[in-house]
Amino acid sequence: MAIAAGIEDLNVYGGSACLDVRELCVHRGLDVARFENLLMREKAVALPCEDPVSFAVNAAKPLLDAMGEAERARIEMVVTCTESGIDFGKSLSTYVHHYLGLGGNCRLFEIKQACYSGTAGLQMAVNFVLSGTSPGAKALVIATDLSRFALADAAAIQEWAYSEPSSGAGAVAMVVGDAPHVLQIDPGAYGNHGFEVMDTCRPGPDTEAGDADLSLMAYLDCCERAYRDYARRVEGADFRSSFAYLCFHTPFGGMVKGAHRHLMRKLYKAPPAEIEADFDRRLGPSLAFGQRVGNTAGGSVFVGLAGLLESAELAGPCRVGMFSYGSGCCSEFFSGVVTPDGQRRLRARGIGAELDRRHRLSLEEYELLLRGEQVIRFGQRDVAIDPGAVPAAWAALQGSGRLVLEGMAGYHRQYRFV
Repeated sequence: MAIAAGIEDLNVYGGSACLDVRELCVHRGLDVARFENLLMREKAVALPCEDPVSFAVNAAKPLLDAMGEAERARIEMVVTCTESGIDFGKSLSTYVHHYLGLGGNCRLFEIKQACYSGTAGLQMAVNFVLSGTSPGAKALVIATDLSRFALADAAAIQEWAYSEPSSGAGAVAMVVGDAPHVLQIDPGAYGNHGFEVMDTCRPGPDTEAGDADLSLMAYLDCCERAYRDYARRVEGADFRSSFAYLCFHTPFGGMVKGAHRHLMRKLYKAPPAEIEADFDRRLGPSLAFGQRVGNTAGGSVFVGLAGLLESAELAGPCRVGMFSYGSGCCSEFFSGVVTPDGQRRLRARGIGAELDRRHRLSLEEYELLLRGEQVIRFGQRDVAIDPGAVPAAWAALQGSGRLVLEGMAGYHRQYRFV
């Protein structure tokens, strides 16, 4: 009997503070009409007491709290997926494993390939399950990333332009196993496309650079070629009819809309009215949470999956086409099946309600954070954090049970639950 594999449970953590990005757009003097094409409402902003580890633990803890001891003991792999690494050698998965209280019989490691990392982690975990080498074993895959702009001068703001409102923070935790309630992966149904391109990069921990136009072209090229590779492998695949819904990596909604339009024109020469209606029906639901956290890099396509399950109405099992792109670049088109049962489980997580509870930053608070005076910098050895940089946000965290970063002692990050 064939083994089923995929996502058993999933949670999104969108931080404890957010910013209205339209207010930011007006404040920066950006073109409002161009801003509307981003299809963005809010973005998550990391506080000084938050980092990729705390985001990852806060995304995963509700999933593990819902498991019995025997089930937790079957987690045999913890994969963190990030382009926001905190050390050249030590994987942040080791911190995550410790603060989640998991057993020692685990493979712990980290994956980096820009925004493709989460999909790479999921596929590695799925193939671990499908291999059958440890029947019944589970993997915990967490994609965690945050943008941390550092305000140096007015020229920096000019350079950020539209990347500032769209760059967010967030983590997606997924339990992967052989009871895939949330997404059952179609085994062997995937297509890849990758090549070397310098479209966007992170040459420093607080620096994001690149060529926005080149990145757009690489994304469009990969979307088409990865899908064509998928169609080559999967007999009878048809982009227009095989997938009831679609989830794409979402730097911002407008980019997803452009990629969908590109494919519909290339594959079918579809007229504009059909393309618009198809986007609203099949891709629109996936934008529900991405519009509220911004680009979450490696977790973005799974934020889309969560948004789809939250906002679409599923009458029965249906297939979802998923496209993941990571600058540099590597991409993948793959598919899986979602069900009303998985939708019920995802909705029970209350992701939207948690996003509603975030502290809404004023522009003054946001620009205080941009100065970065309380943030731990890469390579620092001994640092204590003043958690009250934004007093209202810190007060809202108390009693939440979430993990926060307290400081560094001999390069060792120190955390506690509040």
